[in-house]
Amino acid sequence: MENLQGKTAFITGGASGIGLGIAKAAGKAGMKLVIADIRQSVVDETVKYFEGEGVPVLGLQLDITDRESFVRAADSAEARFGNIHLLVNNAGIGVNGKPLWGYTYKDIDFMVSVNITGILNGIVTIVPRMLAHGEEGHVLSTASMNGLAVFAGTGLYSATKQAVVGMMETLADDLCGTKIGASAFCPGPIMTNLGQTTDEVRPEALRNEGERKPGGPPPLKPGVKIPDFGKFMMTIEECGERVIRGVRRGDLYITTHAIFREGVRARAEAMVRAFPLDPVDQELFEDLKAFGHQVYNPVYDTQKQVPPFEK
Repeated sequence: MENLQGKTAFITGGASGIGLGIAKAAGKAGMKLVIADIRQSVVDETVKYFEGEGVPVLGLQLDITDRESFVRAADSAEARFGNIHLLVNNAGIGVNGKPLWGYTYKDIDFMVSVNITGILNGIVTIVPRMLAHGEEGHVLSTASMNGLAVFAGTGLYSATKQAVVGMMETLADDLCGTKIGASAFCPGPIMTNLGQTTDEVRPEALRNEGERKPGGPPPLKPGVKIPDFGKFMMTIEECGERVIRGVRRGDLYITTHAIFREGVRARAEAMVRAFPLDPVDQELFEDLKAFGHQVYNPVYDTQKQVPPFEK
């Protein structure tokens, strides 16, 4: 979706962090903004900011786990700005790093309800409306670099983010032949307040007694040098510009930090090495490929090499 001028972006978790960075870049590109966030006070502040910048904006209080509220929010967005062209499923949460067996049932229910079900709610609510109006559009869902490669203590978070990647790959395939594209956004470390917002929005019924707030780098092994994380973090503004570039390009995957490239390559190559070196029936492979079987999906061929980012 190259031409964004005058189009409408619906951004969940859009009042702070990555969502705000995407909103700023979308507004700069000439889009009308629907800022949907669970925290009304932060929505109000963000709306004032964009009004001051002269950007058409609508602020909505939205809990993405509440399906009826999602429908009402979509109705309000269309009543104000007309058709929705860019759906950004950005709202998400994190929990403290633990081994998988260390998470509680409350952790599981909280994480899955927001990071998986909340994104599905956005897709089911808004994508049919985008298909109905027939105009060019795009769907982007925020996963994480944990959706492409993992490290210890992130099992539950990584599981939900890899689910997001799988959803968006499948959605891109489902939308082939339409005017709508789809992207999995897999950012590295961004200057956000994820730990604080996660704690703020966690329902009392799903809190673990006496637990510290999430956030911060993972614990290091003895003798390991602490990296300079200041060199590692990216501003929300640059993050947003990279997202909008990816939307315009129609990228299947949108990433931020080149430093993760080799780690993701190692994972992909490990998967390939896991297949036995048995002979392959090439005729059967071609038949299954043409039939649309999972032995080969051409949706992956749509991803082109991304050039260096020009600041």
